[in-house]
Amino acid sequence: MNHATRRWALAGLVLVLVLLPVVGSRYVVYLTVHILLLGLNAVGFNLLFGQTGLLSFGQAGFYAVGAYTCARILLAWPSLLPGVLGGTAAAAVAALVLGYLSVRHTRIYFAMLTLAFGMMIFSLAWKWRAVTGGDDGLVGVPRAPLELLGLVVPLPTVERYYYVVLVAAVLGVVVMHRVVHSPLGLALRAVRDSEVRAAHVGLDVRSLRLVAFTVAGAYAGLAGSLLPPLENTVTPPIAHWTASAEPVLATLLGGIRSFAGPLVGAFVLVVAKDVIVRFTVHWSLVLGVVVVVLVLGFRGGLVAALEGLALRAPRVQPAAAGEEGG
Repeated sequence: MNHATRRWALAGLVLVLVLLPVVGSRYVVYLTVHILLLGLNAVGFNLLFGQTGLLSFGQAGFYAVGAYTCARILLAWPSLLPGVLGGTAAAAVAALVLGYLSVRHTRIYFAMLTLAFGMMIFSLAWKWRAVTGGDDGLVGVPRAPLELLGLVVPLPTVERYYYVVLVAAVLGVVVMHRVVHSPLGLALRAVRDSEVRAAHVGLDVRSLRLVAFTVAGAYAGLAGSLLPPLENTVTPPIAHWTASAEPVLATLLGGIRSFAGPLVGAFVLVVAKDVIVRFTVHWSLVLGVVVVVLVLGFRGGLVAALEGLALRAPRVQPAAAGEEGG
């Protein structure tokens, strides 16, 4: 797929997303919001996993920090922008602190540390009733208006709130694309490929890992902070380690070496779950089998498989001028 084709495909996708509330049902819009939130979380996670080579099982913890912080702000001050910015900042700070303790280790040790920290946040969400509401969570979170430059935009419906999430997701993806294709992204890939060589050429490996971990945590927090106004509630299960598997699965499904992989994987994962739930109460078992089959069947991810099919597709060659008329 050449550059021009990619640009047209991207423009078509953006147009479909913009027109979705006009042509789609409210449930389709609601489902798309969840796809966008998972896609935003997975894009941030892949900076850590696909670009830096570190597998984290603690992203749900930062997602929950963003969600709970935003919910607390909105309950005290019903204005969307401070809630989202506050949730994102809180998650980034938490990722910076926990990342400082985690990036000294690699491979399975790093993964287990992030899992432990994530479950620590889950325990806090479950037990710290004065702040988080305990197992009841925080309820009655308002879908506060968006106040920007003196303009107040009320968001009474899911359709209106969808556009806020869409703008945040698009901006987040654009910023991440710039980061991945910047000198920082190149340095992170150097650390992923060989930390010894990266250190020998003067790169601060530990600091680079900490930057990637903090950015990934901020993206998880941004996605989490956009959840409470949608659901009007926040509960502890969003911080459980099983929720951390979602960005991992989305990234593996779409492909860790493709920038669009986590976005495609998020779409497939959310839609597959929604379809399977309709047919069986054992949806988690069926979904697990489907994911395993897809991951094993498409080793490089769905995006790589689609690109391979596009390259192998026969192309129609224009007839030579001399062949006209026999």
